[in-house]
Amino acid sequence: MAQPLIKITNIKRDFILGSETIYVLKGIDLEINKGEYVALMGPSGSGKSTLMNLLGCLDTPTSGTYILNGKDVSQMHDDELAEIRNKEIGFVFQTFNLMPRTSALDNVALPMVYAGYPKSERNIRATEVLTQVNLADRMDHKPNELSGGQRQRVAIARALVNNPSIILADEPTGNLDSKTSEEIMGLFDVIHKNGNTIILVTHEEDIAAHAHRIIRLRDGMVEKDEQVK
Repeated sequence: MAQPLIKITNIKRDFILGSETIYVLKGIDLEINKGEYVALMGPSGSGKSTLMNLLGCLDTPTSGTYILNGKDVSQMHDDELAEIRNKEIGFVFQTFNLMPRTSALDNVALPMVYAGYPKSERNIRATEVLTQVNLADRMDHKPNELSGGQRQRVAIARALVNNPSIILADEPTGNLDSKTSEEIMGLFDVIHKNGNTIILVTHEEDIAAHAHRIIRLRDGMVEKDEQVK
């Protein structure tokens, strides 16, 4: 049996506010296999953003274990987590998070700068993924010269550039109109068919419908975990 790509066991996350402790995640068990397409859903306050931050190694749990690609990341320090994030995880955010004064090509190549690749290699790979998201003719444009949908395509290309184990997308269509949202979700479908593992955080049912598995959180627990395709 192949090991799951993600295995989290009894993950809890508490936040201390003054004299009060807020219990956000209350003991979550979850396995996600390589090549899955998963949507994380739940109302505000259900813990989905906290869980996404843990899955993305942007935060560490209060207790419990998180094994990512065979490595226990739940006990890692910030610099080790930064390295895992850069190698293993491609992020796509609702607000695109692009560098405003930098071309699409340089925005996409940025994770490779941190990973220590030489410029010639960075440019070849960044050109490759921009072509994959249908932006070969926009490589020299800065974000303010692109539409919202094009900016999100740049962000998706940047997420793909280091060949990560997981693409983590947080409300990736939240700032887009419905037509552009469908185009972006169509692109995620293609990326998934190419073998990438995708974890999508959304509160919209029609966006979640693109995934093959929907995990619903409520009050810091998994309420429902179902295969939908």
